[in-house]
This record gives sequence, C-alpha cells and structure tokens, in this order.
Amino acid sequence: MRYSKGWGAVLVIVLLLLLDQALKIWIKTHLQLHESIEITPWFYLYFTENPGMAFGIEIFGKLFLSVFRIVAVCFIGYYLYRLVRENRKFGFIACISLIFAGAVGNIIDSVFYGVIFDHSFGQVATFMPEGGGYATWLHGKVVDMFYFPLIETVLPSWLPIWGGQEFVFFRPIFNLADSAICVGVFLILLFYRKTFSSSFSKMAK
Repeated sequence: MRYSKGWGAVLVIVLLLLLDQALKIWIKTHLQLHESIEITPWFYLYFTENPGMAFGIEIFGKLFLSVFRIVAVCFIGYYLYRLVRENRKFGFIACISLIFAGAVGNIIDSVFYGVIFDHSFGQVATFMPEGGGYATWLHGKVVDMFYFPLIETVLPSWLPIWGGQEFVFFRPIFNLADSAICVGVFLILLFYRKTFSSSFSKMAK
C-alpha cells in the first residue's frame, strides 16, 4: 500500500509538470509578450511573464526568490517522502504532491528559461537561440497565461479614492503551477488540517 501511494504521488507530480511545462513552452513559442487568445469573454490565454512570486507578486530580488524556491521545494519533497513512508492518507499525500509539483514547475522557469529562450518583447521567443537567452541561470521569468476577467466595469464616481476607475475581477494572471499550489493548500485547509498538524508536529520532533 505504501509503495502504491508513492507511485500515485509520482504520477500526480509528473503529469502536472508535463502539462505545466508543455503549456508554458507553447505560450512562449507562439505568442509575443502581452498577446492574448480569447477562449470565452471571461477567459483568456494572456501571455505575461512574472519576475516575482505567484500571481505576479514581487517582494524580493530575483536571485533570492529562486534560491528560496529551491530550498522550499527541497523541504516539501522531504516532507512528502516522510508522508509516504508513514503511510498517510493518499488524499493528503496528493495535496502535498500538487504543492510540490507547482513549486517545481515555477522553479524550472526561474532556473532555465532565461538561458534557453530569448526575450518575447515584440517577437515570439526562440528556443535555444544562437545569441543566447535573455538572462542568466536562476534569473528566468515565470510564464503566466490564465486570465479570468469575470467582471469588467467602472466604479461609481461617488466612491471615495477609486471612483470612476476601471475595475476588473479577477485581475491576477497565473499558470497551472500556481493553480496546483492553491488547490493543494485549499484542500488541506478544508479536509486535512488535523492530518497536516499531526504530521508536521511529528516531523519537527
């Protein structure tokens, strides 16, 4: 049973990484930066690049973020390994696998994309360009593409500060890896809070 859970975790991670990277590479090699494809009026594939964290949040320097991601994913990987060895519930293992795969997916962009692609400003990027990539190792940008402008309106003029401004919900642009992390965390909070607490406490001892 423990081995089947381990292989299940591997399957979740591999499938998500393949889908995430396939979509990112397709976007990168078919669209220019800020070009979009309308799927429905409320769903676009909109190509943008994120030098920071999930959903375009930028706080620290790029090198720090890349190193932090690598350290964090090593910790998550070890935690996942412990969960499988302890034969925890597969649903919980699958949640951690989603978070791990999402983190690895964005790390791949940060570590490699700056070297293997040229820039996308006003052009479609080339894979392994002769002149070299747009950045050095660990300085690549994360490719984002999912955009859901569910509500687009102008705020009432009587509203303080923001009155008369354009309002879009949901504005952040994200990728499949970001989605996997959020889904994993959400499911843990919803169904596995006690399991997480007990397993984390046991590992910390």
